[in-house]
Amino acid sequence: MRVVIVTESFPPDVNGVAHCALQTARHLVDRGHAPLVVAPAPAPGNRLAAAAAPCPVVHVPSLPLPGYPQVRVALPSRKLAAALIEHRPDLVHLASPFILGVRGMAAAARLGIPAVAVYQTDLAGYARTYVGAGEAAAWRRIRSVHGAADRTLAPSTASISDLEAHGVPRIQLWQRGVDTVRFRPRFRDHALRREIAPNGEVIVGYVGRLAPEKQVELLAGVCGLEGVKVVIVGDGPAQAHLTEALPGAVFLGRRTGDDLARIFASFDVFAHTGPFETFCQTVQEAMASGVPVVAPAVGGPIDLVDHGRTGFLVPPRDAGAVREAVASLVADAGMRAAFGLAARTTVEGRTWAAVGDQLIGHYEDVLAARRPVVAA
Repeated sequence: MRVVIVTESFPPDVNGVAHCALQTARHLVDRGHAPLVVAPAPAPGNRLAAAAAPCPVVHVPSLPLPGYPQVRVALPSRKLAAALIEHRPDLVHLASPFILGVRGMAAAARLGIPAVAVYQTDLAGYARTYVGAGEAAAWRRIRSVHGAADRTLAPSTASISDLEAHGVPRIQLWQRGVDTVRFRPRFRDHALRREIAPNGEVIVGYVGRLAPEKQVELLAGVCGLEGVKVVIVGDGPAQAHLTEALPGAVFLGRRTGDDLARIFASFDVFAHTGPFETFCQTVQEAMASGVPVVAPAVGGPIDLVDHGRTGFLVPPRDAGAVREAVASLVADAGMRAAFGLAARTTVEGRTWAAVGDQLIGHYEDVLAARRPVVAA
C-alpha cells in the first residue's frame, strides 16, 4: 500500500501529532508498505532529525507561529500536490488537519484519492485560550475538512462525542500506542531521585508543553504540600510565568527518549492539568512507567485513567481538587504502589504495533468501500 501522510507537525518537533505521525510511518514501513511524509519545514539549523525518518519526507515552506515559535505553520506551496502526484498513493492520511491538512484534503479530492483524517488537536479549545474567540470558526474548519474525508479517526470517546455534536460524519475510534519497552517501571533511577529530591520528598511530575492551554499553574497548591517536590519537564512560551507561579519546583527543560523514560519512572505521582486533551499521550507514558496519575475528568484522560484504580480524575481547572488528589496519593505509599502496578498492567497491550495494525485495518476498510461493485 502506498500512503502519503500529510501532517501539521513532524520531528524534530516534540508533540503528540509529530510523535504519532512518526510512529505511523515507522509501522507502515515495518509492515512492508510505502509511506511518504509531507510536513512543514523545521526551523533552519534544526533539520538533522529528518535524516532519521523511516521514509522519505517532503518539507513545505513554513513560518514560526507568532508568540509560539516552537510551532511551525505551513505556507502555500505546490510541493504538496506534486508529492501526491509523484508518489501515486492509494490513500492519504491527514494527521490533525487544519492548515497543511486542509490543502492535502483538497488535493486528494481533486486527484480522486481516498483520505483518512485523524483528529488529534482540540483547536476550538485553543482558540478560546489564545484569542478568547474563534471557537465557531475553528469548528467550521474542522467540520469542512473531516466531512470531506472518507473516514475520521478520533482518539477518545470524548472526541467522538464532540465531533458528532458538531456534525462530523463517519467517525471511528482509533487510540494511540505507547512504547512499553522504553517506558517501564524498572528504569526508576534512585540517583536521579536523590538529585531532584535530596530530602526524600515524594516526587510529583508533569511532562508536556509549557503553554497557557496546559494550565500547569494549577500545580501551585501541590508545591505547598509538605514533603513534596514538583518536577516540570518541557518547554514553551509559559515557562517564565510558571517559574514564578510554582515556587520550589524543579524545571528540567525538554527531555526525550531514554532520558525522558528514566524521569517518568522516577516520579511517584504524575499530574496532568490541561483540559483540552483529545487523548493525552503523557498520561499513557506515565502509566506504562508504573506511575499513578491525577488528571482532569475531561477529554482523553476519561478513557485512560480508571478512577480509584490507576489514579484519580478531578474536575477540570480546579486547583483545589488537584491538590487534594495528589495529597491523598502522597500520604499513602501502598496506594501509589497499587495504582502504579494497575496502570502498567492496563497499558501493556497498547503497543504501537497493535494500534498500527488497527490503523491499517481502517485503511483497508476505506479502500474496500471505494472499490466499484462488480455485478454477479
